[in-house]
Amino acid sequence: MVSKEKQLRYDKAYLRMAETWSELSHCDRKKVGAIIVKDGMIISDGFNGTPSGFDNCCENEDGETRWYVLHAEANAILKVAKSTHNCHDATLYLTLSPCKDCSKLVVQSGIKRLVYKNAYKDLSGVEFLKEAGIEIEQIENAIDGE
Repeated sequence: MVSKEKQLRYDKAYLRMAETWSELSHCDRKKVGAIIVKDGMIISDGFNGTPSGFDNCCENEDGETRWYVLHAEANAILKVAKSTHNCHDATLYLTLSPCKDCSKLVVQSGIKRLVYKNAYKDLSGVEFLKEAGIEIEQIENAIDGE
């Protein structure tokens, strides 16, 4: 069993990694990063963006997000699906709390814990995860020493 202090250090470190990963996104409006950790190992990562083979531009001429842009957590979960790993009892680290659609994917994938940095404008996804028994933690400041 990991101590609370040690877990917080790990949580902050993984959130910083998710933040770094978000910088790979080509989206202008929001850059979101995701890291999935299971048994002390990173098993997947993701950031929001267009599906493979599509132009990397996430927004249309009016600045609206294109409907087919994948969210960071969806990309990370789909990456696990293509691997030999699974998300059962894993922890998902996100720079932005999940929307209601992605929350369904989180529950269905078997993820048991969510740690996120910033709250999305609609918290119905987080509320759904709480109802599903997922452990939720928000850590707004992931910088060591704070």
